[in-house]
Amino acid sequence: MAKTLRVVVPPHPLIAHWLTVLRHAGTPAALYGTGMEELGRWLTYEAVRDWLPHRRETVTTPVATTDGHVIEAAVPLLAVPVLPGGLSLWQGARQVLPNAELCLSSVPDQIEGQAGVVLFIDQISSGRILLDLLEQLAERGVNDGRRLRVVTAVAASPGLKSIGERMPDLTIHTACIDEGLEPDGRVNPGIGEPVQRLQIRTTGST
Repeated sequence: MAKTLRVVVPPHPLIAHWLTVLRHAGTPAALYGTGMEELGRWLTYEAVRDWLPHRRETVTTPVATTDGHVIEAAVPLLAVPVLPGGLSLWQGARQVLPNAELCLSSVPDQIEGQAGVVLFIDQISSGRILLDLLEQLAERGVNDGRRLRVVTAVAASPGLKSIGERMPDLTIHTACIDEGLEPDGRVNPGIGEPVQRLQIRTTGST
């Protein structure tokens, strides 16, 4: 059976609300940052709904014994935000994944065989940046879509097409699929340039 890229747009009113906040050109930097964090939180919640490994466990309440489920902490989980914009998504996601190991500088040289990986990228435009990261992960043995999730605020159709052609065994969770790209590469209608709207200083800026 042929593998097909799976793009999930959760029909959640809070996700739609915070996406609208990000789209508005007049949203101030502080509120824009809050919007990115909130999308990171809710999209991650949806992304791991049927993905996190868990096990049954019997617990004793104050009045009885009952069966429950707990997250399997023995399975490592790595969070890889694409800097700088993806870090804002992670700030919200870490409330959902408090035990994840944060990998800030780059994709780790060594990744355990059973480890799950969540990539956080502020937006997918052409798909080039995400494809580069996916290829790095594949070189380290993470080439099975069951071990990998991608969380992004918005994704452009041309970028998704490129990713699907080269990395079809993948699941992406996003607040919206936007149809177009501007000649300069900006997503249309998009959410603007997160680095500028968050007023993040990068190396060499003044």
